[in-house]
Amino acid sequence: MLIVDAVLETFDAAEFVQWPVADVPAHRLLALSGRLSPLEIGVAMATLADYNSDSSDRDGAVVDGSALIRRLIETECVIAPGGLRVRDTGSGVTVAPGCCCGLEDWREWLGLMDGDVPWLGHDPSPRMECVGRVVKLWPDGGDSTDSTGTPPGPPIEIPADCLTGILRTVQDELSGFLVLVERWAVRHVPGLAPALVAKLDEDLDISTPLLKGGS
Repeated sequence: MLIVDAVLETFDAAEFVQWPVADVPAHRLLALSGRLSPLEIGVAMATLADYNSDSSDRDGAVVDGSALIRRLIETECVIAPGGLRVRDTGSGVTVAPGCCCGLEDWREWLGLMDGDVPWLGHDPSPRMECVGRVVKLWPDGGDSTDSTGTPPGPPIEIPADCLTGILRTVQDELSGFLVLVERWAVRHVPGLAPALVAKLDEDLDISTPLLKGGS
């Protein structure tokens, strides 16, 4: 069975005080969905606020939660560290996004149906190949300086015909995440909820139909 999640790489929130957050370690991959707890939503929002802030925000005086979210809304384009994680429960193989991959680019996987391979990050560097009507994924081995050989270990194989359905599921999960973000924002940053949801929806490209005409 294949499980594909939209994941966000969390930051170290041990000293974060602007709103309640779950006790999770840094660099954990948090799967975004409508099933997250309020504290996990708090971690997700803290991660996005921190990642999209500049160095002066981190080094200066403590900024209140409303100011952090307002700055997130006002940023040119929200970047979300993470991407799509693919797990094969049968083989036990997991392919996670590498460093510097961004969840905001999750729709680039649609290009696989035309043979266009998205960048999946580095360190590790996931490897992806289109072989006929099958997409093959390896956890590592995609470094462009040495990508001619076949990586060790079995790949995850995704039939190209299944890609649209898989990405619709990802879209549904992200839509559920947006619903929880709105509830969280109404409680913690009153007045900013509509703008926050609209910003994340636009920059993470969540609600737009996957294919033209909604097909």
